[in-house]
Amino acid sequence: MKKTIIIALASISLIQCAKKEDPFLIQKDKIGVLQKEYTIKQIDSVFANDSIVKHVAGDEFTGNSTDIKVYAKGGAHLLSLSPSESLDNNAKINIVTIHDARYKTDKDVSLTSTFNDFKTHYEVLKIDRILNNINIEFKNQDFYITIAIDQLPSAYKFDYTRTIDVASIPDNAKIKSMRLDWF
Repeated sequence: MKKTIIIALASISLIQCAKKEDPFLIQKDKIGVLQKEYTIKQIDSVFANDSIVKHVAGDEFTGNSTDIKVYAKGGAHLLSLSPSESLDNNAKINIVTIHDARYKTDKDVSLTSTFNDFKTHYEVLKIDRILNNINIEFKNQDFYITIAIDQLPSAYKFDYTRTIDVASIPDNAKIKSMRLDWF
């Protein structure tokens, strides 16, 4: 009997170890295989099966982006990574912009989710109006979402002094973008 239990426990342990990590799961300090502590010089090995587009040294002075863009081999834009320092391979990643809807949280919310999906699973911490968008941060989460102001009732579109709260945002509001801040 003891041997059977030991074999069963060992088998379960091996099965758990053999499970592959979800390459599209958004977690605290991690998105898929990318972890918060990784540096720019590690990006090539982290995304070895994908295509990486890095900026050319000196472009930051011309106003061009210093973001590193990650594309799947098929061409789908997966992520944009913003380093903490330009031209420094030892720099960490400060901002991850998600472009592919396959990236989801453990609550199964993604770019294709609505505001209701997010507020159902996460507590809204802060709402900021930034020009024609609103950024919504969530308590104890690295990510925030952006919703275009045109998703809100018309009273909020042109009145920049009007306070926007959770009740002001329609449940069916579409997500414009999703980012992770790793400052």
